[in-house]
Amino acid sequence: MTSQRFAFCGAELAAVYVVADQGRELHLAELIGNRGVLYGLPAILAVAGHSPAANAFRSRRPLWLTSKELATFIEDDPHHVPTRVRHGAPDAPSRISLGALPLGHGDQELGCLIVAGDVGDGFSADDRSLLELYADQVAAGLESAAVRFAGRKAPQAHLGQSLVPHHGGAFILELRTGRMEAHAHVLELLGLPPEQFDGQVETLLACAVPDDMPALMAIVEPDQLAAADQQLAFRIRRPNGELRWLGLRCRVEVDSDGRPQRVLGVVADATYLRPSADDVSLVQRLSATLAGAATIREVSRLVVTALREPLGAARVAVGELEPERLIVTALDPPEPDAWPEVWRSEWRSEWPDVSLSGLPTLQSALRGGHMSLWPPGAALEPGLLGVGTGGLAVLPLPAEGRIVGVCLVGWDAEHRFGPEERSLLTATAGLAGQALLRAHALDARHELATMLQRSLLPRKLPELPGGVAVARYLPATAGLEVGGDWYDVIPLSDGHVAFVIGDVQGHSAGAATIMGQMRTAVRAYAVEGHPPDVVVARANRLLVGMETDLFATCGYVDLDMEEGIARVVRAGHLPPILRHPDGVTEEMAVEGGPPLGVLAEAQFPMTEAGLLPGTLLILLTDGLVESARMPLEEGVRRVCDVLAAADPADVGGVADELVLGVGLRDDDVALLLLRYDGTLGRPMRSHWTVWRLPNAVMHARRFTARTLRSWGVVEELDVALLVVSELVTNAIAHTQGEVGMDLILSEDRLRIAVNDASPRSPVKPVSVSWESTGGRGLLIVEATTTAWGSVPLSGGKQVWAEIPWRRASG
Repeated sequence: MTSQRFAFCGAELAAVYVVADQGRELHLAELIGNRGVLYGLPAILAVAGHSPAANAFRSRRPLWLTSKELATFIEDDPHHVPTRVRHGAPDAPSRISLGALPLGHGDQELGCLIVAGDVGDGFSADDRSLLELYADQVAAGLESAAVRFAGRKAPQAHLGQSLVPHHGGAFILELRTGRMEAHAHVLELLGLPPEQFDGQVETLLACAVPDDMPALMAIVEPDQLAAADQQLAFRIRRPNGELRWLGLRCRVEVDSDGRPQRVLGVVADATYLRPSADDVSLVQRLSATLAGAATIREVSRLVVTALREPLGAARVAVGELEPERLIVTALDPPEPDAWPEVWRSEWRSEWPDVSLSGLPTLQSALRGGHMSLWPPGAALEPGLLGVGTGGLAVLPLPAEGRIVGVCLVGWDAEHRFGPEERSLLTATAGLAGQALLRAHALDARHELATMLQRSLLPRKLPELPGGVAVARYLPATAGLEVGGDWYDVIPLSDGHVAFVIGDVQGHSAGAATIMGQMRTAVRAYAVEGHPPDVVVARANRLLVGMETDLFATCGYVDLDMEEGIARVVRAGHLPPILRHPDGVTEEMAVEGGPPLGVLAEAQFPMTEAGLLPGTLLILLTDGLVESARMPLEEGVRRVCDVLAAADPADVGGVADELVLGVGLRDDDVALLLLRYDGTLGRPMRSHWTVWRLPNAVMHARRFTARTLRSWGVVEELDVALLVVSELVTNAIAHTQGEVGMDLILSEDRLRIAVNDASPRSPVKPVSVSWESTGGRGLLIVEATTTAWGSVPLSGGKQVWAEIPWRRASG
């Protein structure tokens, strides 16, 4: 037993009893302070006996005795009370008061703390609250000792570790004014001379390490306080540069309205909470493995692996920072449904690419550059709360004075952050930041190609009438170079949508550049209105003319979303795969042409097929079905098996199942998957060729009237005839060659489209005077329709207008 000096909130002696003999006894483990206050403390107490320590331990409530109550307690049972009061002569009246405080909470029963001091009227209410918090500090020490000396007898003082944090003190903070009354021992721990303390809480907060400041502010910030006890381990930097761990326990007092009024707290030395040897060895192993990591993906994967299991985390993600975006480079678990909705909506490739604008808390943490720890119940935006509802750690990854990335660690179950975790997270952040910077230097060419590829692929796929499309992209895991796989979904006129997938030969920044050029060219030709074979043929001539040594393969599908008619062109690429509504899965029989960039005048035959609602259409690159370990036939068979057993209702889940089964990849993987649902009703269509006769407009009007009456269009007939007059008149008057008119009636609108051979788009006049003989046609069209526009077509253009339509009741 030690006899160190002890003084805390009126107590001059502290004794720790710990549970022993399977919960039947309490053994005296440590005694510090003035032994003259109490003497004859037994080394062993029976839990079932009658003593302040045993009574408090059994009831799990503090027991406070004034000097009179203590004397009465002794008189009631002089044989079993393990204490004798001593004040002067043995028979003299005593002023000694005593407190017995159980150690541990819930099912964890650790022992009991005895405190005593020369306060005849008993400890004050504030002193009692502070001593109860002090008991919590002692319990933390006992828990630490139990872990360090598992399997031994009850912790003993001679093990080299004091169970009682005697270097500590108390404080009382008035929340309304920010004034703090601090014990001299608190100032001593902080290395702050008493004459330099101005009574403001900010002065003490300034001693904390910046990384721990947010957690401290969460405790002393009035609008974030709860009436429950708070606890925290934090670090301070003393004036001599020494870094020291301190333990803080506090209790919040509220007024009659439930608003926080005062904070009572105790601060004690917590050196026993320093990182264990296991934590140090973990950091050392991580440092050694990161030294050999050559790519950003490898660095990220090692960090995720090093943190998730040791910390028992539910989720860990590592990402790089780009302007206004978080580019995730590794995460665990890898399934999209394990992450918040805002992450899943941005899951365009192997990992998500999340906008920081929807994560303001993360932005704020990155600006500060310090680790942020959010306890359970923190008010976070859904994009972060879903990462860790039970607790979230945000670790900015610093290197050379800037933040190069961020690591997010989240828990589902309630999680309180211990000091060992803080040390581990802080050390990991520094190591990971430096490793990411090295990987950038080693992997500059790879990063350039990745940036090109990421910027050239579509950020989001459009919403489609009559179908749902999803895409997945996975870069190769072997080697540093990035390939030229690409995909695109292009809405076209007349309810058509083009689905494109391609693969540029090779793995390099050059391949990624060619990929971007080809995707742009295919999109431009498609939007101009060319049929699929013309689109692919023009892209082929463009690539030949670029005089590059690279070639590309391409698969192009033009799908009429209303009719379900697909027109498919294949240029050296794998054929599409169809999963029919009955589950039968097969490769689509499509006649193919050569790859793009090989023959300037190559022909690309077009195949037509009909799709039933519920059909899955899959376009993919060979990285998904072929590798050094898997023949092409086997890979295609695997994809067909997965599709046959899949639930087409969850297209995202089907895509994930296809790509997650690939494993290590020699090549990039691109996947474009469409579920064709079809529209509610197929539109009615009719075409009229406008002959260049003096009464051409009259004939167009008569055709329109006959057609619309047969379709049941009555109320909208006059407006439709007016629009036909203006569009046909403009085409006859201002163009040469053939003019055609299409009428399309869908569920809710009538579309009138006039095609001509002039590529020049019509221009709406800014103003028309009374003397003008023309120029009012487009103004009339704009005034009488809900929408109008012009799109280029092969060899000309189409001017269209839409009129809302509602089927007459009855």
